[in-house]
Amino acid sequence: MDAKLVVFEGKKIRRQWDKKTEKWFFSVVDVIQILTDSTIPRRYWSDLKNKLIQEGSEVYEKIVQLKLESPDGKKYLTDVADVETLLRLIQSVPSPKAEPIKLWLAKVGYERLQEIADPEKSINRGRTNWQKLGRSQKWIQQRMMGQETRNKLTDYWKTHDVKKENEYAILTNIIHQEWSDLSVKDHKNLKGLKTENLRDHMTEAELIFTALAELSTRQIAENMQTKGLEKNKIPAKKGGRIAKNARLELEQRSGKKVVSGENFKLPGKSKPKKLQ
Repeated sequence: MDAKLVVFEGKKIRRQWDKKTEKWFFSVVDVIQILTDSTIPRRYWSDLKNKLIQEGSEVYEKIVQLKLESPDGKKYLTDVADVETLLRLIQSVPSPKAEPIKLWLAKVGYERLQEIADPEKSINRGRTNWQKLGRSQKWIQQRMMGQETRNKLTDYWKTHDVKKENEYAILTNIIHQEWSDLSVKDHKNLKGLKTENLRDHMTEAELIFTALAELSTRQIAENMQTKGLEKNKIPAKKGGRIAKNARLELEQRSGKKVVSGENFKLPGKSKPKKLQ
């Protein structure tokens, strides 16, 4: 499943896309919180669930549980519902926000179906969202090119016996450590990030060197025809080292460090430092 956050009136709603049913599933408690402005939406939802059970409502029977990420960064089983079920559930909650959120849910639930039929819509939507956040065209282009490079690498891993998500994370961390001299976790800490996507807060230079490291890794892996986690650690280290050597040469010639503490939430938090 693909997990994403969407925003309604400045408040976040967690959702996941189910490839089998081709439906979005939204966190019920997140929607309840928006509808009721309750400080304890879980209790409100618990009371509403009991009411639906007593009434023998078909709506409750369609509620399922999926693991969604919480503010603490951990994933917990959470009650979720598809758009159709949520629209029916909203009718049980007296709220002036019911109609606006109905229209919003119908819209965001339909977006993914449009993207499947025409993938270009997804690309354009991502570009538009980054523009709204104030990202430059140059940064957006580099971010999208870097993602394509990343996708080609993970496609190779997928077809060469690297199948688990944690194995992807292990190899990614090796590549990152090699080129930047920081683990992914340490790089996020440097930028003051927690659950955010590190790449969305990289500078243009960081994106470029990440892409170089991943491109080099894939080409070396293809040449060696490596299979499985352990074998793919070799090209991961070699690919990362190629990008590291390029980074060191640039830093020497420019007098500035590539790895930066700057993040997009606080641009200018930490500008690239000059070499001592």
